[in-house]
Amino acid sequence: MFIKDHSSEFSVKKMCEVLKVSRSAYYEWLKRPMTNRQIEDIKLSEQIKVIFNESRQTYGHRRVKKFLKRCGIKCSNDRIRRLMKQMNLVPVHRKRFKATTNSNHSLPVAPNLLKRNFLADKPRHILVGDITYISTDEGWLYLAAVVDLFSRRVVGWALGSRMTKELVIKVLALRLE
Repeated sequence: MFIKDHSSEFSVKKMCEVLKVSRSAYYEWLKRPMTNRQIEDIKLSEQIKVIFNESRQTYGHRRVKKFLKRCGIKCSNDRIRRLMKQMNLVPVHRKRFKATTNSNHSLPVAPNLLKRNFLADKPRHILVGDITYISTDEGWLYLAAVVDLFSRRVVGWALGSRMTKELVIKVLALRLE
């Protein structure tokens, strides 16, 4: 298989020498008709590829096997894993949703003073803020920002490893200096 796949890059003679395979055996193998198992693998590979793509490339061999079983096709995890590896089908693990807001609390809620009126007459008259979170290799990073609605520019911001009230106080204190 390796020799056939790489015959356009390297000479068959050299690959047979390196892999310690006689050239006559290689050419005999090429002429040999496909086995039933190989034919089944090709059909199964096509089905696996369809299932994998329909799952938005998230299904691993176990979930593919469950799907095939529901369709009445029996095969082992090892066979599915081998075929997925041959086709370079590696599932993508989606990051789970991270809830950052706790709405179930008894703390006072500030009134909505803007009432969706986002037009400011002069600079520093109306300031709004928000917090967002950014996924990094080292974990979550939280960004708090204050925007002046007159200029629509960020006028203050702060970063923190935790989303706390101190982060918001820090950005507001920076802005009011």
